[in-house]
Amino acid sequence: MNYVVEIKNLKKHFKEVKAVDDISFKVKEGDLFAFLGLNGAGKSTTINIIAGALDKDEGEVLIDGINIDNNHSGISSILGIVFQHSVLDDKLTVLDNLRYRAGLYNVSKLEFNKNLEFLSDKLDFKTILNRPLNKLSGGQKRRVDIARALIHNPKLLILDEPTTGLDPVTRILVWNLLGELRKKQKLTVFLTTHYMEEASEADQVVIIDEGKIVANDNPINLKNKYANDFIKIYKYNKKLLTNLKKQNYEFNIEKDYIEISLKNVAEAKNIIVNNASLINDFEVIKGKMDNVFLNVTGKQLKEF
Repeated sequence: MNYVVEIKNLKKHFKEVKAVDDISFKVKEGDLFAFLGLNGAGKSTTINIIAGALDKDEGEVLIDGINIDNNHSGISSILGIVFQHSVLDDKLTVLDNLRYRAGLYNVSKLEFNKNLEFLSDKLDFKTILNRPLNKLSGGQKRRVDIARALIHNPKLLILDEPTTGLDPVTRILVWNLLGELRKKQKLTVFLTTHYMEEASEADQVVIIDEGKIVANDNPINLKNKYANDFIKIYKYNKKLLTNLKKQNYEFNIEKDYIEISLKNVAEAKNIIVNNASLINDFEVIKGKMDNVFLNVTGKQLKEF
């Protein structure tokens, strides 16, 4: 099995603050990996170490089998990064920004034109290639930011809050492109996000809190372990409330429905079967990643 990222006993301290406190994890080739945590939890510190922008105190970091201590210049060529804030030059056109980026990686003219055609089509920015960055909308800039990180065909793409504040159309374009690249080119995506629906699509989720990893698994296992399922009953006979109390179910009465907390989905089946004549409309809702994060850390993951 090929791992594109291997972190072993990584530590980084800033005086008394243990920003990254002995963390270890691996990311498989072609996977979508979600790295979750509040601001200050250690996410950005870890990413900056991977990218070579920050020295670690202890531990080992391997990118595609290469130790960053021995060959960071070689790693940079297989790494693409989309930061929270744009690193593009506002005074240059979209085309010049991308051409300059490709030049840093010695991308040939033929390869650049091929990649530009592909990315500008998939991210829908062909019509703005000759416009300066300072004349673009936030969504347009973000599309170009992502194209900049992909223009040299990296093997690992780090996305640090890539879709925060984006319109739905741009978000769909971005995720469709990344899905295609993961499938066709085995691109590995390392994602930090405050959007739990994005984390729910990941192959692996690591939650970091105060510099330590507090959870590491796929979304389904995390939900099964840390998040309760619910059943919402919209149309019902009031006798149902009496039955639920007798059956010792925990539930809340809302304006338009009853919400019942479940230990598992099988419990929902029992409720419906045992009260079939009293229930006319319902839905079963699986536990969400928001619940996982809250139950693991004791905190709400909010967008800051």
